[in-house]
Amino acid sequence: MTLSTHPRLGAKAPAFTLLDPSGEKVSLKDFAGKPVVLYFYPKAMTPGCTVQACGVRDAKAAFKKAGAVVLGVSIDAPARLAKFAERDGLDFTLLSDEDHAVCDKYGVWQEKTMAGRKYMGIVRTTFVIGADGKVAHVMAKVNTKTHAEDVLAVLNGLA
Repeated sequence: MTLSTHPRLGAKAPAFTLLDPSGEKVSLKDFAGKPVVLYFYPKAMTPGCTVQACGVRDAKAAFKKAGAVVLGVSIDAPARLAKFAERDGLDFTLLSDEDHAVCDKYGVWQEKTMAGRKYMGIVRTTFVIGADGKVAHVMAKVNTKTHAEDVLAVLNGLA
């Protein structure tokens, strides 16, 4: 198994089509001409991922003002994403990458260690994709509590 790397800054963002909580297909190309915040998180309904998602939810007006679309990606099944969205009132798009193929394309499926145990999983990472479809910014170190503000600062810098 090989570890992939993140797409290069300025490179065209890797295309994808994933399922949303209702089982509808969502593609990156659906948002052509708009900035896209593509964030990968380890697991729906866990404490850190909930804080991160609720921060995005609470900053909805600021993301809208920036003209950006937010897409959250995990390997959770669409049904679990639906529960997560309903439980926490998440009003942005969550996407299911159960086979981690998109995670692989973006270089976020990596070996992790917890309590001395090694396993493969999503390394929390955010990509800001410009309206031109190119990778404009990569946040490899994500603070779940300040994620929304940190991303908005990047978006405001692109304007």
